[in-house]
Amino acid sequence: MTDHPDLPMRAVPSGRFARAQHMGGLATGLMGGIALSGAQALLKGQRPRLQDLVMTPANISRLTGRLSEMRGAAMKLGQLLSMEAGGFLSPELEGILSRLRASAHVMPPAQLKQVLSDSYGTDFRTLFRSFDTRPLAAASIGQVHRALTPDGRALAVKLQYPGVRDAIDSDLDNAAALIRWSGLWPRELDIAPLLAEARRQLHEEADYDREGAALDRFGALLGDDPRFAIPCRDAERSRPTALAMSFAPAEPIERLADAPPAIRDAAVSALIELCLNELFTFRVMQTDPNFANYRWNPETGKIVLLDFGATREISHEVSVAYRDLLRAGLAGDQPEVLAALTRIGFIKPDLNARHHAAILDMAEMGFAVLRGPEPFDFRGNDFADRLRARGMDIGGERELWHLPPAETLFLQRKIGGLYLLATRLGARVDVAALVRRFT
Repeated sequence: MTDHPDLPMRAVPSGRFARAQHMGGLATGLMGGIALSGAQALLKGQRPRLQDLVMTPANISRLTGRLSEMRGAAMKLGQLLSMEAGGFLSPELEGILSRLRASAHVMPPAQLKQVLSDSYGTDFRTLFRSFDTRPLAAASIGQVHRALTPDGRALAVKLQYPGVRDAIDSDLDNAAALIRWSGLWPRELDIAPLLAEARRQLHEEADYDREGAALDRFGALLGDDPRFAIPCRDAERSRPTALAMSFAPAEPIERLADAPPAIRDAAVSALIELCLNELFTFRVMQTDPNFANYRWNPETGKIVLLDFGATREISHEVSVAYRDLLRAGLAGDQPEVLAALTRIGFIKPDLNARHHAAILDMAEMGFAVLRGPEPFDFRGNDFADRLRARGMDIGGERELWHLPPAETLFLQRKIGGLYLLATRLGARVDVAALVRRFT
């Protein structure tokens, strides 16, 4: 979710026909741009590739802008492709998807009023003493507003964009067709599993009853933990397309970068421990690592956890396989590391010895951190750069190109997001001690 009160306003196309027209207009605009660029190249005596004609600056701007206007499935697909397959994508497509992750618009007042009326009925004003029309935050599925109940309680109300839920399947098909048609998606990677996962994830995230139940569940799991605060669902003002919860005053967690070392170290340690509990104890995880989903209340010293739309169950098999992987890595048992990586789905089972050695070398870089006797300094090391460089070397081997199962991808996204946050805050954490408690 993008935390930005000054996002531009633009109405969300609602209804399948309107959204299909939006995509059709995008395709027409792209074709026009291609024809013009192709004609200009031919006049210069050049024979350009289709990919070069598609990825002109004008077409890149047109594609990114139109997908961000639609929000919903088109925007989510771009985010998912970028996060899950970013290491394999062309620089042109990665640039589009990176811009798409950061793009968002908010509904204008007239459309917002219609959404409130559709969600609550024409007498929606009786449910609120006040309702701020400018959202606190915006994302691919909906936007969040602050409101007051008639008795003065502060709420955060998450409103779903109109037509987004009904158009998920058609939006995904249209957006995927454009991505395939562009020629920028690697032929070696089957996009179908990611499409299926995006479809399933979007339907789940658009189910606000499901998200409300996840909010309640995490409130119960962490209710006695003094390090965290979870908003409480307001059932009276929650609907299938509107999720109301108590407003939790807090500030962006990134501001902890300026806090005393002990405070930021404790905060990151708490989040890493929470992730380990989600994987091994709770077996349910909020898998979206967006920084905006973690906030900090300086008055209480608590981390406020938000946005449970991406909550996923962790299967017993995956939980056990990750525990086996950690145990094998900590013990330096390379055959068992390979076996656990295969069970999890990180690697294909038919790789040769040279490829096994490359993967083990990369895995050892991570396990060396977990064996270290000293707290890990997330800011003062080159671990991420070394890991990225080794990953790019491995990515050059097409035989190793492989997309793990969706469950594994979401776990890795969460872990990678926590690493980035810990680096941003400059924390020092005894990660080894935390991990050993769960193995």
